[in-house]
Amino acid sequence: MSASGNRVFGEESNEKNLITAHEVNDQFSGVIVEMPPALHPIDAAVFGSLLRSSISRWRQQGKKGIWLKLPIEMVNLVEAAVKEGFLYHHAEPKYLMLICWIPGGAHTLPANASHRVGIGAFIMNEKRELLVVQEKHGSLRGKGVWKLPTGTVDEGEDICAAAEREVKEETGIDAEFVEVLTFRQTHKSFFEKSDLFFLCMLRPLSFAIQKQDSEIEAAQWMPFEEYAAQPYVQKHELMKFINNLCLVKIDREYSGFSAVPETSTSSSDKRSYLYMNRSSSWGLSRE
Repeated sequence: MSASGNRVFGEESNEKNLITAHEVNDQFSGVIVEMPPALHPIDAAVFGSLLRSSISRWRQQGKKGIWLKLPIEMVNLVEAAVKEGFLYHHAEPKYLMLICWIPGGAHTLPANASHRVGIGAFIMNEKRELLVVQEKHGSLRGKGVWKLPTGTVDEGEDICAAAEREVKEETGIDAEFVEVLTFRQTHKSFFEKSDLFFLCMLRPLSFAIQKQDSEIEAAQWMPFEEYAAQPYVQKHELMKFINNLCLVKIDREYSGFSAVPETSTSSSDKRSYLYMNRSSSWGLSRE
């Protein structure tokens, strides 16, 4: 991307109505426009007029997709942007993102994130006891059902780290990620988004349980056979399949996907993980 710097919206403006924004040209002939927090409220009509002039300038420059990032305190400007052809794209706690496709017709801009990522933690001690919890909230509340610790992966968090964090938060148990045993994809799950759920195996490093009082009703080490015999588990084919998979894993007849650390080639050098089956890596090297 190349930055155009701060500039005034539109082609004409007087000092009273100056509205500056930071423009960045993207690699797809588009523009990312970021509005800084305003010291004083911006008049929606003035903003709409200047935005209209800017669209005319971008059209002359051959621009296509326009991304307009508005701080949440500028929500009063959304209506003016919509009247100029902008559509809502997504929202975060501190900003709204709108888009405009100048060529007209169906746009080719990437859609908003479509999936939520969750984890489940399979942890067994040397006595073949499984770490299980009862939740205070949700569909299983008050039903006496024991389940695996589960949770949602935070933004910017690795699956392996999320599994360790959720176990620690819910049960107080320190655990080390071993591998992803399997994963499931479902649709129309959370606010009509799809859901990716990764079942992770972890190795316990501590054993004294200290449950999370705000979300967990109870937590304990339970014999695997007792957990698997629960009526709730027995009537769900998917859960029965997962239990059978875990038993095969316990007997060392199944190999999941280990986390192999990688370093991005980007300037940020952000560390990430490649999840792969080490036992069948076909002699792959890290060279």
